[in-house]
Amino acid sequence: MISILAVFLLSGLVAAAQVPSASRKVTAKSKAQRYVELVARNDVLRSSVFGVLAMTEDGDTVAAWNPGQRMIPASTLKLVTTGAALHQLGPDFKFVTKIGYSGTIKDGVLEGDLYIIGGGDPTIASKDSIATPRFFLFSQWKGFLDAAGIKKINGRVIGDGRYFDGPIEKDTWSYQDVGTAYGAGCDGLCFYENAQDMKVTPGATVGAPVNVVVSFPSSPWMKFNYLCKTAKAGTGDQLYMYASEYVPYAEVRGSFAIDRKAKTEEFANKFGAYTCAYYFCNYLKTKGIEVSQGPADVRLGRVRSNLESQEYGPYAAKVDGLKVIGSTYSPSLKRIARETNLKSDNFYAETLLRTLGRRMHHSASYDSSYVALGDVLKKIGADPSKVSIADGSGLSRHNYVSPDYFVKFLSSMIESPVFGDYIETIGQPGGKNYESRLRGENAALKSRVHLKSGSMNGVRCFSGYIEPSVGTKSDAIIFSIMTNNALVPASKVDPIIDRIIVLLASEN
Repeated sequence: MISILAVFLLSGLVAAAQVPSASRKVTAKSKAQRYVELVARNDVLRSSVFGVLAMTEDGDTVAAWNPGQRMIPASTLKLVTTGAALHQLGPDFKFVTKIGYSGTIKDGVLEGDLYIIGGGDPTIASKDSIATPRFFLFSQWKGFLDAAGIKKINGRVIGDGRYFDGPIEKDTWSYQDVGTAYGAGCDGLCFYENAQDMKVTPGATVGAPVNVVVSFPSSPWMKFNYLCKTAKAGTGDQLYMYASEYVPYAEVRGSFAIDRKAKTEEFANKFGAYTCAYYFCNYLKTKGIEVSQGPADVRLGRVRSNLESQEYGPYAAKVDGLKVIGSTYSPSLKRIARETNLKSDNFYAETLLRTLGRRMHHSASYDSSYVALGDVLKKIGADPSKVSIADGSGLSRHNYVSPDYFVKFLSSMIESPVFGDYIETIGQPGGKNYESRLRGENAALKSRVHLKSGSMNGVRCFSGYIEPSVGTKSDAIIFSIMTNNALVPASKVDPIIDRIIVLLASEN
């Protein structure tokens, strides 16, 4: 269902908007302003860094407290990443994965290597509902081989992730985070969002090893060392995996409480391109297509068949020199952006940021991607010099954004031609993944609020839009509420933020 804001924008019935400026003063204290001033001094937020800005779309300040204070935004940064990607690439943009080969085909035999040429698609083999099911995707790829007359491969199936260059992870991410699925790095060719699932159950006694079983992907090339112990009741899940993209070795450390139920732990897989090649190679074998040399990937420009070997393999064929026999496409960017914001999917967000770098500056390194993002922000009208952005997901604690900047960016997005698609990517209270927000409030109020949350240890933030109950687009409220360094749990901060949003909604 398209939002009222989008209807206002698309109807052409209103004049171009003024971008709000935090320099405007509150002419009369609103209920929201009085409440913000009260809670800023209470025991819950007194030791925190707390900032608020809420403005109408035509520039009137509804509530403000430290609006220029730069803070860690956590996942609210995804509002910037998805908005910039939609604005620059367009809502119908799709990632392309190509199947090609080197060598020659004679009498049904490929004398050479088959390449899965990644184009950055983050949904390959994902369990996400928008993704093409793995076996259907593989059947499409096999169909390309059938059409080319390939019945046997006298060579390798190579997962080629060279579309993205540079490290797969941001160097400012926490060491613990990079071992988890939510901290998985993205490559030009991924598989299952580069996640590694393991089933874990506590041992029989405190101090006993945690029982860990690899579930999916099977990853037979990996050597896992389980150094984790069963801990006393009430200590929760403190399991972490430490791994490197250079060698197939990982350690699962930490503890798992004896009173915890069995669960699937989601860690990171550092070898996404190789995993994709491995699973497709096995699929081909089940369909009667022999692959003589098995799976491989590309590392430092060379083919790597044995992940344990420190010796360099032969140089990979240049992508431009491969004979492409077919292409498959990801879901549309607007669908991926919606999942990115609704599920707060870090993997998707990082892919979008790095794709901007690859498309605009021919490099998906984080340095190039940040420059590309800055270029898009200038086009949108949100000065990138006013913000410090280190990644696309908000996982880095080196991101610093102010409530003022969020309001500026969100207001500028209203004037973007993709705004109708953009606002549909943002969650609503009571909806998917936001069931607990504004609990007890009426449905009419909830339907007017579009918001994105961001949280990590000590950080709780919400930014978004509040549609007017009556009036025009100029009566819409753009808001950002941010807390950092909170020493209390989110369960104490969230009711305060919910109350601010409800009071803001009462203003329009």
